[in-house]
Amino acid sequence: MQKLNNQVTARASSNIALVKYWGKRDPLLNLPAVGSISVTLEKLFTTTSVHFDPALKHDEIFINHKTAPAPAASRVSAFLDLIRQQRGITTRACVRSDNNFPTGAGLASSASAFAALALAGTHACGLKSSTRQLSELARRGSGSAARSIYGGFVEMHRGKRADGRDAVAVQLAEPDFWDLRLVILVTTPAEKKMSSGAGMIGSEKSSPYYKEWVRGSINDLKEMRQALLNRDFQKVGELAEYNCLKMHAVAMTNRPSLIYWNERTIAIMHRICELRHSGIPVYFTIDAGPQVKVLTLPEYAGKIQKAFQDSPLVHSILESGLGPDARIMEDGI
Repeated sequence: MQKLNNQVTARASSNIALVKYWGKRDPLLNLPAVGSISVTLEKLFTTTSVHFDPALKHDEIFINHKTAPAPAASRVSAFLDLIRQQRGITTRACVRSDNNFPTGAGLASSASAFAALALAGTHACGLKSSTRQLSELARRGSGSAARSIYGGFVEMHRGKRADGRDAVAVQLAEPDFWDLRLVILVTTPAEKKMSSGAGMIGSEKSSPYYKEWVRGSINDLKEMRQALLNRDFQKVGELAEYNCLKMHAVAMTNRPSLIYWNERTIAIMHRICELRHSGIPVYFTIDAGPQVKVLTLPEYAGKIQKAFQDSPLVHSILESGLGPDARIMEDGI
């Protein structure tokens, strides 16, 4: 049997969906009920190192320089089991994963984390996986992680197969196809109380709008795909806001209701609308959390930051252009 590699380090970027992933057609395989379209961020990323070590009796998981809490450690170990199964080994691993942005706060840290883990883990145990296979594998850890394997503009396919082999992401365009900016307004760095996965399951069970959400996603994807390829900023922005608000309407009509926003989120949304009415091309999108992602053009990113830099509504501000594919860090950093 081929020897396991030494420690391998990979880096993958977070991604923000313009057409949202919300709902699962198979929770066990983590198959999405709808497709999604996202942009991969350059400045928000996870760096993960994996070392399969025969001397270990159990997996050792460290997140942000601390021993991972039991639920997170179990989730990572279960994902490593998928890699071990592919490789035909039972060797335990040491995993060190660090985010350069708030974890579990609605900024897609699970997407970058599992994309980086998929890449580092397969390389560390000597598997040679195609990009498509990596996307399929990353999806098992987090549905949105399938998109973080790719840079630039990315579409995740819902797929039709029961085994999920066609539920993978594809790149629509390279990062340099269109220079867009995301200004991320962090209202709180605290972890959210309800995970996206649990929220999705609740929506399917109880929201009266869930079936319409799934049905309407087909047209949203078609329109967004065309708007991006046409570099139609107004259309992209309007669609992003529309799709975002539909997703949260579904979540809010769960029983019990699921509200990811806080009072700062709502105030920022109103402020973004005011800025747009004043002539600044700017639109918001919000994932399963309270943070507001502001979509704009490069020449206006500074104005957006200035508008919020001293605001009591904002804990911190991050800005990013579009980022690259997940990659192996040859120098280990």
